[in-house]
Amino acid sequence: MTKVTLIKGDGIGPEISESVVKIIEASGADIEWDIQTAGLDVIEKEGVPLPQRVIDSIKKNKVALKAPITTPIGKGFRSVNVQLRKELDLYANIRPCKNIPTIQTRFDNVDIVVVRENTEDLYAGLEEKIDDNTAHSIKIITRAASLRIARYAFDYAVQYNRKEVCVVTKANICKLSDGLFLECAREIAKEYPQIKFREILVDNCCMQLVQNPSQFDILVLPNLYGDIVSDLTAGLIGGLGVAKSANIGKDCAVFEAVHGSAPDIKGQDKANPMALLLSGVEMLKHIGQNEQAEKIEKALYKTLESGIKTADIGGSAKCSEFTKAIIDNIG
Repeated sequence: MTKVTLIKGDGIGPEISESVVKIIEASGADIEWDIQTAGLDVIEKEGVPLPQRVIDSIKKNKVALKAPITTPIGKGFRSVNVQLRKELDLYANIRPCKNIPTIQTRFDNVDIVVVRENTEDLYAGLEEKIDDNTAHSIKIITRAASLRIARYAFDYAVQYNRKEVCVVTKANICKLSDGLFLECAREIAKEYPQIKFREILVDNCCMQLVQNPSQFDILVLPNLYGDIVSDLTAGLIGGLGVAKSANIGKDCAVFEAVHGSAPDIKGQDKANPMALLLSGVEMLKHIGQNEQAEKIEKALYKTLESGIKTADIGGSAKCSEFTKAIIDNIG
């Protein structure tokens, strides 16, 4: 049995967590859940959105499944997601984006994996207010982190039989910082002659993605560009409500839904659990429970093909109804 930290989050987090746990258990997965709470609902009781007990639980169990946690915009506490990545050195954010049966999009040939460096860049949080009219934010790019994420992208390509890695930067403008990231990617690429390698500027990449996404295979990017481009690629397959995500480190892995906590529909049984469920499927694969992962994927696709969907993807089913249909299709 594998012990997994379950972070229920806030907003719709507890609802979709309950849904996903039911489906994973119905698959016969051999998991013991270590249930943890974090986010807005925890601040009043414990004074912080991410108590140390949550970090300790993940360090002990080595793997976690995390529901959405609200991040205030422009004020309030720092992102719990960023804090988790820093505390646990979850240096690689992996966002596979592939078309899902019955979900209609502009393109039907999308199969892209975004590999995002997850620990530095502007997300280092090194900001300074100079005066009332000026603020500085420092962009951190290091050789060690850049080499590490580039190697991860090429190793991923080898492991999953992918054909190409494309490095995405703005090295024509940020010549030192993005230039270093590009230099490191070029260096690692030489060690993998069987994998095609190319370079593209981030603005051109965004344009190409919405014109011809099938040309891309694996994209490897610094943190900020990776954040933006991974949401763009999610949009190509139906939005964040169906996008899976993994944060991988040397010792720990956290799988999460990357969409927001949607407090406006909290408690209304309207939420779509698909993103967290698909992230849970990736978690099952990570811990070697591939048979259970495959069962869930097949049941999910069968449910979608039968026309049972939540409102955000063109249906009318409640979260509970969608959940029950998937469980029924697991058999």
